[in-house]
Order: sequence, then structure tokens, then C-alpha cells
Amino acid sequence: MMLSKTCAVIAVACGMAFAGAQAAQITGLLNISGTATFNTNSLATATAVTNFSDVTVGGGNTGSFSGIPIGSAVAMTSPYIFTPSTSTPSLWSVGGFTFDLLTSTVTMQTNNFLSIKGTGIISGNNYDPTRGVWAFTTQSASGKGGTFTFSANTGAAGVADGGMTVALLGAGLIGLALFRMKFARG
Repeated sequence: MMLSKTCAVIAVACGMAFAGAQAAQITGLLNISGTATFNTNSLATATAVTNFSDVTVGGGNTGSFSGIPIGSAVAMTSPYIFTPSTSTPSLWSVGGFTFDLLTSTVTMQTNNFLSIKGTGIISGNNYDPTRGVWAFTTQSASGKGGTFTFSANTGAAGVADGGMTVALLGAGLIGLALFRMKFARG
């Protein structure tokens, strides 16, 4: 009798925890592009974007971002310091979403090309804050000094586990309860 009550209590607790573990994670990819002004006239020596302008949403957006219209204006935070890696709260905001950059790494930097990748947290629109990745590339444009066109995308990296962790924990607790009950009698 005690065993069945213990199992029932654990099963109810696991069911409640499983129902509460469902997270509304952000999914998909957001593409943006615009103009960036760097702190030097050469991409090879640039360490920061001092100004973003004319930044808009591009095509090919998926998942949670698919409802953001192409051409929507994107609010960008300046300066964006990438060397050394500096966190940038609200690096971009559009369509009710905000991306807080935590880290960034220059993957390639030459006179003609700059590529940066980073990680951060995407939040907004009643979703749970979700880890995301940021990719930024630009190529030199002759005659523009330290101002270059750029493209960037942010992909949501978060994946909810669907409560599997809680279910496994519950199964383990039931097993421990059964083990304890068996040896308590003997």
C-alpha cells in the first residue's frame, strides 16, 4: 500500500514538472544588412563599428522571425567593439526581438574582408530568452573610407528538451523508492 502511494505521488509530481518544463524557445534565422562605419579606414586594423546606418531586414528569415517584414528598420547599438570582444546589450532590435551580444570572435580580417562570429541571448515576443549565434561579414568598398556595407544573420541555437530531463529524474526517483521499499521489508 505504501509503495503504491509513493509511486502515485512521484508520478503526479513528474507529470506536473513535465507540463511546466515546456519552454517557448525562439527558433529560426534572421538576416539583416546595412552600412557600418569603422573606427579606421582599413578593415585590416578596425576594432569597432562606430555607427550603423540604413540597417533593414533581408529575405530568407525562418521560424520565429518569419513574420518580420522584409525591409523593416533594425535598431543597432553603436559602438560595437569586436576587438577585444565586448558584450553589447541590444546589439540589434526589430519586430519585438532583441539580441544581446555576449562574446564575439574575429574569424578572418584582411584589408578587403572582415568576418566575425558571436554568441548571445535573443529575447522578446513572449518567448523564453534563447541562446543565439551572430555572424557578421563585410567587404571593402572603394572610395568609402571606413564605411562598408555589411550583412549579418542571427540564428536561434536554443532547443527545448521537451521535459525529458524531468521525466528521467522522475523515473530515477521511482526506482529509488522501489529499491528502498524492497530492502526495508527484508
